[in-house]
Amino acid sequence: MISWSNADTLSSWKKLMSLKGMVSVADELSGPNAAARIAEYSIPMGGNLTYNFAAKQVNEPVLKTLADLAEEQQLIEKYQALLDGEVINTGEKRMVLHQLTRGQLGKDVMADGVNKRDFYINEVNRISAFADDVHSGKILNEKGEKYTSVCQIGIGGSDLGPRAMYLALENWAKKNGTFKMEAHFISNVDPDDAASVVKSLDISKTIFILVSKSGTTLETLTNESFVKDYIKAAGCDASKHMIAVTSETSPLAHNPDYMAAFYMDDYIGGRYSSTSGVGGAVLSLAFGSKVFKEFLEGAAEEDKLSLNKDIRKNPALMDALIGIYERNVQNYPATAILPYSQALSRFPAHLQQLDMESNGKSVNRFGEKIDYVTGPVIFGEPGTNGQHSFYQLLHQGTDIVPLQFIAFAENQTEEDIVIKGSTSQVKLCANVTAQIVAFACGKKDENPNKNFAGNRPSSLIYGKKLTPKSLGALLAHYENKVMFQGFVWNVNSFDQEGVQLGKKLALSVLDGKTEGALKAYADLLIK
Repeated sequence: MISWSNADTLSSWKKLMSLKGMVSVADELSGPNAAARIAEYSIPMGGNLTYNFAAKQVNEPVLKTLADLAEEQQLIEKYQALLDGEVINTGEKRMVLHQLTRGQLGKDVMADGVNKRDFYINEVNRISAFADDVHSGKILNEKGEKYTSVCQIGIGGSDLGPRAMYLALENWAKKNGTFKMEAHFISNVDPDDAASVVKSLDISKTIFILVSKSGTTLETLTNESFVKDYIKAAGCDASKHMIAVTSETSPLAHNPDYMAAFYMDDYIGGRYSSTSGVGGAVLSLAFGSKVFKEFLEGAAEEDKLSLNKDIRKNPALMDALIGIYERNVQNYPATAILPYSQALSRFPAHLQQLDMESNGKSVNRFGEKIDYVTGPVIFGEPGTNGQHSFYQLLHQGTDIVPLQFIAFAENQTEEDIVIKGSTSQVKLCANVTAQIVAFACGKKDENPNKNFAGNRPSSLIYGKKLTPKSLGALLAHYENKVMFQGFVWNVNSFDQEGVQLGKKLALSVLDGKTEGALKAYADLLIK
């Protein structure tokens, strides 16, 4: 029987609170056993990746208590209940099915009169067939020409994840001969965003993907109208240049204004939708359906690993539990995501939404206030750019910020140059390894301005090369990490009421129904 309990009612939680400051990473990685620790504190992931936590402030007593916490809070049982189709999203009284888009690890899930796994497979196949027809020239524009580019119109989870995934695989696809169409994205309701993108396109050869589950998202529909004006001005028929990704009950479904419509449902939150049609349409058009299916395979591999009750064999669970220790015991307020791969340039932005929109909660699953901190602030930039930006604070600032490095031994293009005896890729890898040790071990100096205290914890996810499969595993790792942390904190990681109030007040401003401070601020900007 599953019990949904606040973390601070658990005996393992209370024991964990007594383990603050147990480990000096500086001592661990400066001593003779550093190599053994690095080898031991390592877990294989899906997609031929590895999660290494040797530079984290944990030892065997801490790990034992974290394992006890996972067992007492029934984290694997709750994940299995989610996979079996139980109503885990209590705020909206919905199932949570994004893992089902890439594989089945639980019971058959029936909803809306259909088997949901069959539904998701069917949508992938429909998208695949459409993309194949576009690439082969079976589907042409009104002038009988092939489409050469695709542009996604969406916001939040309909933009951040798919955009990050496209950028992550663009160079890989070009190198491996699977690049089909250039992709662009419009998200911000600021008209400068849409204008700058549309003006860069050959509209007559572009397919626009309108993504809105409800079919009523204000920013997305506004940008759709903006784009349609450009399509008409180019002398083109908008219905020959737009497809929709939406729910079957939205006004965008079965609508002659769109070439085709592909479907998602209410059981997949926007920030978890990259493995649904939200990511599938743009990635299949850009790279081909085979690449998207490999991406799903990598995610499915990681989902399966996440069911292992042994935290030493479950990378997402280990990452989540160490994050709990850092947030609730060590009292660290933020986490930095630092990919040493330009392909992952927008991955931190996606994880920012994934984590902060999911676990930025102060009440539990039953609406009761909780007495401990929850989700950290997430930020990040690719290395080595970040080293010349905010690393100063990370190395010598007053707050300790846990770090999550992501790195690959090989670059995607396989193009490089040798300067001063080493390639750019070797220099990149040298930088990430140097940073891990610099943060952990520090450097004593009589000049306080040059003294590095060290003992700043980090983890490393690494692999040979960023591929569709490894990207899928990387995405699922973080989705499952966030899920497990939400289970520990007993919050609902799958609704986002915090974004609703601002939307409602904005509509009040647009309707002219303002008073007090709302009217005063509106008067400053809206003439």
